[in-house]
Amino acid sequence: MNSRLPKREEVPVEMTWRLEDIFPDEGIWEQELHEAGEIAAQIREFEGRLGESAHNLCAAMKLYDECTLKLDRIGEYAFMRRDQDAGNARYQEMELRSQSAQVRISEELAFLEPEILAIADDVIGRFYEEEPELAAFEVTLTEIRRLKEHTLSKEMEQLLASAGEMAQTPYNSFGMLSDADLKFPPVTDGEGNEIQLSGGRFVPLQMSADRALRKESFDKFYTRYSEFKNTWAALYDGQVKQQIFYARARKYPSAFEAAVDANNVDPAVCDRLIDSIHAKLSYMHRYVSLRKKMLGVDELHMYDVYVPMVADYDRKFSYEEAKELSLKALAPLGEAYLSIVRKAYAERWIDVYENEGKRSGAYSSGCYGVHPYMLLNYSDTLDDVFTLVHEMGHSMHTWYSDHAQTHLNARYKIFVAEVASTTNEILLLEYMLSKARDPREKAYLLNHYLESFKGTVYRQTMFEEFERRTNAMAEEGTPLTADALCGLYLELNKQYFGKDMVSDPLIAYEWCRIPHFYYNFYVYQYATSFSAAVAIARRILKEGESAVKPYLAFLKSGCTQDPVSLLRIAGVDLSTSQPVDEALEVFSDVIAQMEALQEQMAGAAVRNSGETS
Repeated sequence: MNSRLPKREEVPVEMTWRLEDIFPDEGIWEQELHEAGEIAAQIREFEGRLGESAHNLCAAMKLYDECTLKLDRIGEYAFMRRDQDAGNARYQEMELRSQSAQVRISEELAFLEPEILAIADDVIGRFYEEEPELAAFEVTLTEIRRLKEHTLSKEMEQLLASAGEMAQTPYNSFGMLSDADLKFPPVTDGEGNEIQLSGGRFVPLQMSADRALRKESFDKFYTRYSEFKNTWAALYDGQVKQQIFYARARKYPSAFEAAVDANNVDPAVCDRLIDSIHAKLSYMHRYVSLRKKMLGVDELHMYDVYVPMVADYDRKFSYEEAKELSLKALAPLGEAYLSIVRKAYAERWIDVYENEGKRSGAYSSGCYGVHPYMLLNYSDTLDDVFTLVHEMGHSMHTWYSDHAQTHLNARYKIFVAEVASTTNEILLLEYMLSKARDPREKAYLLNHYLESFKGTVYRQTMFEEFERRTNAMAEEGTPLTADALCGLYLELNKQYFGKDMVSDPLIAYEWCRIPHFYYNFYVYQYATSFSAAVAIARRILKEGESAVKPYLAFLKSGCTQDPVSLLRIAGVDLSTSQPVDEALEVFSDVIAQMEALQEQMAGAAVRNSGETS
């Protein structure tokens, strides 16, 4: 790990994404920004006339499709430019201007939904018969009409739309503070080398075999966050209050119910998830006990959570090796699938390495009519290999939906968004396990499987509980102070990790750094998606083409059905607790495999010691 982060211009161009595929130059971005406003003005000409004829409704929807497509492209481009270098003032300006345009146009078009809702059911049915081209917008129109109870008058919709830019303030401020302004002190490794601590480097440092380095980076990282605890609390409080504001304005009993209904998901899905996890917290505690035993420590601390449990086995993977591994692991999905993955690598869909000012973490971002993009902060770890195939899964889902559906129909709901990514991860894991010959290598991979369950199922459910409880506190009038938030987070951490984990006081500040808390109840979907993906990947590996075909049909379906129905295409029914319960049993089985390997390796070590003496 280099001591200094490179500046953006120092990163090899072939390791950066080619955003010129969206707009060859910023002049075209400016032009499309202007054109989106012009199209919005054309749509406004239909105000008060949508219900007059099928022709009017269809013409307005065509313009709406064109306008939103331009806004999507404008927004994605500015968003990604800002994320590659948050300190660049020009990119900050572009992102803010794109957000302003989104809000302004949303305000101008606020009449659409109330007027669409005012059209009687029998009239809408007649419109579909009179204007065949209107069928292209049936999914969108049906979704609008589904939310009739929560749609307001034209004037009220305009008011809510005008508040949209203001509502982005907590998220924007969080991003600027965490990605651009927050600086960390350096840390020193066991050889005396100074390493610049950063958001992108924190987890790789926590994976180091050097326990003193892990502790130092943990202490300095969260101490730095704690110095701004009141600012983080104010930002999160602002986020929660804007969620509550919109939920109440739209006549929902809670912000949580508003969020899940926006995805057309029954709140019971999340309730069942939490119930299933609580019923099997003993599995998580058993995992923690195993981790403590395998690391050979008297006390297991939160800075021991990321380091592999298999000592003296820390394999590195270059980016080129990661790409080759991904192609081999994803082979069960077919050559057509692999050909698109190769295009992603060859045509610079991916921004690979960390640079100064770059957003931490990783994501895939869709751009209809071009191709998806992926942001990584690759640092040669096994986790980075899995992150690559994870984000590739998102991108492939987007690619298939975009090529099979119209722009509006391709927009799959967040609830299903993590399924393809996690299916890819499990296929990679199963491939690497099948090739592992050395017990230590197999244990290293099982360690990753366990980490995936810990991080994606249990941890994300813990995050969901934090969100639900903090939103409920705010809805009841309890102030979301830094102390209250830290106290709740520490309480949940102790509950989920159990008595064999020392919940270090500084872990109480972990909530401060989680960007997903600004995504409005996003996180529980990681856990449900992981559970679905376990079932899908195992079915693909067992049944082959007969399972791949319906899975690809699911990827191509966009938002043409509600999310739970879409997952049934791939053979998973999340209207029951079965997928989550079965996934947790897989977790238990992997723990048992690791326990057996640990005993095997310990026995071998004793025998080798005897032979040596």
